[in-house]
Amino acid sequence: MSSDRQRSDDESPSTSSGSSDADQRDPPAPEPEEHEERKPPSATQQQKKNTKLSSKTTAKLSTSAKRIQKELAEITLDPPPNCSAGPKGDNIYEWRSTILGPPGSVYEGGVFFLDITFSSDYPFKPPKVTFRTRIYHCNINSQGVICLDILKDNWSPALTISKVLLSICSLLTDCNPENFTPPIHPVRSIYNLMILFHFIT
Repeated sequence: MSSDRQRSDDESPSTSSGSSDADQRDPPAPEPEEHEERKPPSATQQQKKNTKLSSKTTAKLSTSAKRIQKELAEITLDPPPNCSAGPKGDNIYEWRSTILGPPGSVYEGGVFFLDITFSSDYPFKPPKVTFRTRIYHCNINSQGVICLDILKDNWSPALTISKVLLSICSLLTDCNPENFTPPIHPVRSIYNLMILFHFIT
């Protein structure tokens, strides 16, 4: 009898100890979710992307700037008759041009200023050329926009600003009647009188 009691006393601490160990165990870790959240691009990846885009833009600007600088040197050394052109300031993509009225034309004696704007796609896209001086011409509207095919669909990378200015001078000498803008009458004698009246007044 006493031996059974002793055996029971010996076993009870063991049971108590086992229960205590179970209580001290950490709870099971939660299972990972099936889908993973997309991580935003790292700063390094974004920097590489921006650098790549910047390199393309720089290359394009470099190509156009070299071409414009070449044309500037050419037009400075050998300008077209009655014409001059060059950058307005430090921006090589913004030019100012001066055209003297062609001798023998109704514009003889006049001085006309034009703005020339190059894009970063030059010479693959034409420059934007507009008259700043008010001029009365059937192919130039009141905003100074010139109706000239080589400044639109017939532009070619082989053309230069010197050739554009020569074409504008030719347009002043002999306008294109096919592009008359109403209400200008398409009779040359009447048109010339209208221009002379414009200069007088």
